[in-house]
Amino acid sequence: MQLTGAQIVIECLKEQGVDTVFGYPGGQILNVYDELYKHRHEIKHVLTSHEQGASHAADGYARSTGKVGVCLATSGPGATNLVTGIATAYMDSVPMVAITCNVGVALLGKDSFQEIDIAGITTPITKHNFIVKEVEKLAETIRRAFHIAQKGRPGPVLVDIPKDVTANKTEFHSVAIEPEKRYTKNITEESLKQAIKMIQNSKKPYLFVGGGAVISEASQELLEFVEKIQAPVADSLMGKGAFDGNHKLYTGMLGMHGTKTSNYGVSECDLLIGIGVRFSDRVTGNAKKFAKNAKILQFDIDPAEINKNIVTDAHIIGDVKEILVRLNQKLEQQEHEEWIKKILEYKEKYPLKYHDTGLSGPFMVEEIYKQTKGDAIIVTEVGQHQMWAAQFYQYSKPRTLITSGGLGTMGYGLGAAIGAQMANPKKQVINIAGDGCFRMNMNEIATAVREKLPLIQVVVNNHVLGMVRQWQTLFYEQHYSATILKDGVDFVKLAEAMGAIGYRATTREEFQVAFTQALASDIPVLIDCIIDSDDKVWPMVAPGAAISEVFSEEDIKEEEKR
Repeated sequence: MQLTGAQIVIECLKEQGVDTVFGYPGGQILNVYDELYKHRHEIKHVLTSHEQGASHAADGYARSTGKVGVCLATSGPGATNLVTGIATAYMDSVPMVAITCNVGVALLGKDSFQEIDIAGITTPITKHNFIVKEVEKLAETIRRAFHIAQKGRPGPVLVDIPKDVTANKTEFHSVAIEPEKRYTKNITEESLKQAIKMIQNSKKPYLFVGGGAVISEASQELLEFVEKIQAPVADSLMGKGAFDGNHKLYTGMLGMHGTKTSNYGVSECDLLIGIGVRFSDRVTGNAKKFAKNAKILQFDIDPAEINKNIVTDAHIIGDVKEILVRLNQKLEQQEHEEWIKKILEYKEKYPLKYHDTGLSGPFMVEEIYKQTKGDAIIVTEVGQHQMWAAQFYQYSKPRTLITSGGLGTMGYGLGAAIGAQMANPKKQVINIAGDGCFRMNMNEIATAVREKLPLIQVVVNNHVLGMVRQWQTLFYEQHYSATILKDGVDFVKLAEAMGAIGYRATTREEFQVAFTQALASDIPVLIDCIIDSDDKVWPMVAPGAAISEVFSEEDIKEEEKR
């Protein structure tokens, strides 16, 4: 049948099973939006307050479901406003398809009104991108975009369509979309045997779990693997929930704000098994001193991650779930009683702690965990509150912490929370933000209200850029340059002005009451939580130091006494 390009876009989205898209219309994409209107009962469109909010919402939708998130924008500034969200998705391996529309083919390259080379701009931050200049190639291109976004290591793909292509007609035939197959061709018997031999020879193994284990949905296989090896488990920020945070062998996050148990344990182990991790600088600290007593065994789907940051002694390239399935079939039960005993002693000796009086970030995160019984989707912005959310909420399931790890995007959380809530209407979604992050995209409260989403926005308000101030305090002689936010912004009034419910909490009791009331609400709620400007995230590793040099507030006080 003959269809316009705009009709083909919608039919291809339906082929892929897309039920929700996020975007903002404009002149060049009007043909697509006209077709969206006609199919509004099949594909829900969420109009965000800003295109960046749309890209973050598509990201949150994807992370919370494993499906491809879709965002739409018009040409020029509409398209460029997606860039930060696309880069965020790229750094964290999130499957996303961004569809933009441009000026007509004849106007490309002529500095036409609202023309931009969005494909050129996004080349470094996408798995692939396309400019579709012929309507005959449109359906094939959109199908390829979804395939690329999901294949192997996921990531964002951009499709840019000139306006006349959305109006032109061509023959269209619907096709059945086959599920993506897991990447296994490089999982060899030789690599499996080598890994098993290293595991069997190890006396002090440690597992380090990252976002790849979440993406591959490998939680069950990971649990079996851990219990067969009898090894302690640390995770990265992106790996939260892949392994149950309440398990006896779980020791907490690794790296700059990791637990002392994980940092000491990894520094002392004789075999470190990295599962779906890229060994980022925030994890390794001084790479030359990282796990220097250990052999490194890495499982990852992306060959580019092997030996990129940390040199491995052996590796297996492939889908993490498939790697673990095959290892579990071949691996005999291991015992490391003395090693486990030592790590459990570390856990008892070095628990995560915080001040026992006053309202603080850690207290709020623990209270959120108690009141939700650990059954919520936690979204964060970036900074101190993000680390507290990683440290003090016990994630027992994958896809329950949605956060910008690689790019560290301030302003990410509220849009992502909207996407996660749209995808999971029966789950409680909570965005935890610092006041500095929240003000970057706080306009998306209006979107949440319009969509009648029962999400909860917790603002950890210390009136400063908290993490930057922490560094200024510790490493820059308390030169608080451009990090103080003591202005007249009233977040409660702001929430109410946008149609949400607003509460302010200055004590533990006020927060407990406000959060209980927020859980009972069926519309968006904002809680403005006032904490001390000098609260810090502990423990910490100084930049450039080894992770074994991790220190706490108590360590600083002891040092000052000497």
